[in-house]
Amino acid sequence: MNREEQFTEIFQSHYETVWRYSARRVGSDLAFDVVGETFLVAWRRCGEVPSREAEVLPWLLGVARKVVANEQRRQRRGDRLLAKLGHLLGASAPAYGITSGAQTAVSDTATAMQSLSGRDQEALQLVGWDGLSISEAARVVGCSPTAMANRVHRARRRLQAAVTKARGGGEPSAGQGVARGREGVAYESQ
Repeated sequence: MNREEQFTEIFQSHYETVWRYSARRVGSDLAFDVVGETFLVAWRRCGEVPSREAEVLPWLLGVARKVVANEQRRQRRGDRLLAKLGHLLGASAPAYGITSGAQTAVSDTATAMQSLSGRDQEALQLVGWDGLSISEAARVVGCSPTAMANRVHRARRRLQAAVTKARGGGEPSAGQGVARGREGVAYESQ
């Protein structure tokens, strides 16, 4: 298989997953830029892309993670500059077709998620939202599977405590529970 065929296969197989990963981290508008940069790196470094199919997505998400980090740094610099100029930024996204109860639960979970460290958020997102196994997520962030399993476990517990706190310290609501991701790792679900 030549370079173009290899790249085309990688692109077609993983574009959507890399886009979803990016959109959750930087929003849908900037996700296209992140995905474009990620696949540009994959094209330029085609010889470094793992040959085993099971290793390609973690490699791509590892590249996307670095591109997202660069984008977030750029955004922070821009925000600081705007703050120095005295401009205020802020907008809320409308929630279309969501009931107030569901909107509250989503809001509580989003608030709780934002209260977690970036490391905890990333661990939960890779395993719970991106559907990676512990081993795959470990490859994305560059740690051992054991360390990643510990990160996910601790992050899940912190998220659970933060959701409870966001709901006023009461018991978790009905329908909220613990779901199991790949490799049996538990994460918070609604």
